[in-house]
Amino acid sequence: MSAPLFDTDKPRDRLLAAAASLFRRQGYAATTVREIGAEVGLLSGSLFHHVRSKEDMLFAVMERVVAAMLDDLRRATDAAPDLQARLRALIAVELRYLHGPAADATAVLFHDWRALSAPRQAVLLDGRNAYFALWDETLAEARAAGLTTVEPALLRQFLHGALAWTSYWYRPGGSLDLDTLTEQALAMMSHAALR
Repeated sequence: MSAPLFDTDKPRDRLLAAAASLFRRQGYAATTVREIGAEVGLLSGSLFHHVRSKEDMLFAVMERVVAAMLDDLRRATDAAPDLQARLRALIAVELRYLHGPAADATAVLFHDWRALSAPRQAVLLDGRNAYFALWDETLAEARAAGLTTVEPALLRQFLHGALAWTSYWYRPGGSLDLDTLTEQALAMMSHAALR
């Protein structure tokens, strides 16, 4: 991640970081505005100076993480010198968001996006589709190079699902660091889906 997702020197960003943390721990539906305010030392009335509603907080958290993920993936794949490095970048960016400083916001994005109104879901889906298009372009390149026979979108769905599942078993600070996990995931992908 190029920069922190939330600038905790800014009151609104502190509020969004607290909301992301509580939404992840308790779920969006179970989290109250009062609890979010208490996390940052605001009464619920003062909180509404920064946002209009709990859904506004949810959307702001998700919109921020989608934009950051897309930007980081673009930069990482653009900077990669070859196809193997681009494949590694796909995995590394995804894992950094799942397990790094933006993990709370990323988990909320994956689990609670359906709590948004339909127009807000559409905005997020546009960002997600652009993110997935970068995956599909790289995986199509791998297919064109003869590294796989699997349809790019199908391969992306499997890989994305497998990487997302790491949020249930991977523990940062444990015996496996993110760089090693990235290399191991790339190796498994290479043996299972790539030739």
